[in-house]
Amino acid sequence: MKVVYQFAVFLATIILPLIALFSKKTKLFVAGRKETFSKVTALKNEKTIWFHAASLGEFEQARPIIEALKKQYKHYKILVTFFSPSGYEVRKNYNLADVVCYLPLDSKANARRFVQEVNPTIAIFIKYEFWPNLLNELKKKEIKTLLVSGILRENQLFFKSYGGFMKKSLEAFHHFFVQDAASKELLSSINFTNVTVAGDTRFDRVSEILEQDNSLDFINKFKNNTYTIVAGSTWKEDEALLVDYINTSATEDEKFIIAPHNIKPAAILELKKSIHKKTVLHSEKERESLLDKRVFIIDTIGILTKIYAAADLAYVGGGLKTGLHNILEPATFGIPVVIGNKYDKFKEAVDLVKIGGCISIKKQQEFTAALVHLKQDVSFRKLTGVINKKYIEHHLGATKRVMNYLKTHL
Repeated sequence: MKVVYQFAVFLATIILPLIALFSKKTKLFVAGRKETFSKVTALKNEKTIWFHAASLGEFEQARPIIEALKKQYKHYKILVTFFSPSGYEVRKNYNLADVVCYLPLDSKANARRFVQEVNPTIAIFIKYEFWPNLLNELKKKEIKTLLVSGILRENQLFFKSYGGFMKKSLEAFHHFFVQDAASKELLSSINFTNVTVAGDTRFDRVSEILEQDNSLDFINKFKNNTYTIVAGSTWKEDEALLVDYINTSATEDEKFIIAPHNIKPAAILELKKSIHKKTVLHSEKERESLLDKRVFIIDTIGILTKIYAAADLAYVGGGLKTGLHNILEPATFGIPVVIGNKYDKFKEAVDLVKIGGCISIKKQQEFTAALVHLKQDVSFRKLTGVINKKYIEHHLGATKRVMNYLKTHL
């Protein structure tokens, strides 16, 4: 298995630059990594805490800890690495990190050089990022290494008879902070007992949203105290359901705010043309009347969280095909959440569907029925929202648990 892994990494270093000639995302992936080692030179001889996140969602799990560390340990530098362009491109200018860069591909040479040059005081991996060569180097250097908001599943290589190579890499971790008891039991099954069920730091992050000013004048003007559905991070398959509902089933006392995942002009124009109700884009808001519009399309990024604050109901995209987006952000406002049917890899979605705070749909008929029911039955709508709010309140505290550990090791 070890030989297969090393060969796969070697192949990736050859193949990815070729794919980058035809793929914009892969081009960012390859080009960005060329800057990694020059960027980390800024951390030479500095006390550094290194966070690694696969993408944007995992970064949000790291963020509460970074913010807490910056308040209490200002003399430490913060390094944030990403595997995916979708995380790096959005957060490359994150102001609480001293250096943000891509994680180099996990070859033995890259791992050795990266750990040697960064030489972190502590390395913190988020959720499920396990890179054997990097972990091996951290273990060799006796660098304290943590997993935070970890989630383990039976189908991972660690728990297979042929996964000894990956299982051995877990020995680098001094402590595992996992999200649930099932993850702890899985680690225990392969003789790891240095585990704490701490929960998910994202709950602390979304809870803090309630303490900030979430009002947006143009959203308030558009909403005008009207029942409003906010659809966040939508893909084409999500938008097909929304457009059908808006065009055929929506009532006059109902408004919609759609924040697509893809905000390229062509995609936005296609979406706008498909809607038969009066529609305005965020980029048009200064020159268009908002009061008489029924649909508001957000063709920008960075304001979705605040927009959820104005929702009576949220639909979160990605759950029909591409991967469910963050449902905790709307849930923290105590509103019902509707999602697609592919959510089994997201613990919070599984939990909330089970207890009734989140409604899963698969096809148009179910989507329309859910939206009609939630609008007409006010008591049901309020109860569904309360379930979401209480669920988040019940899961707070993961950041504090991790920080209590770090205080004794910094």
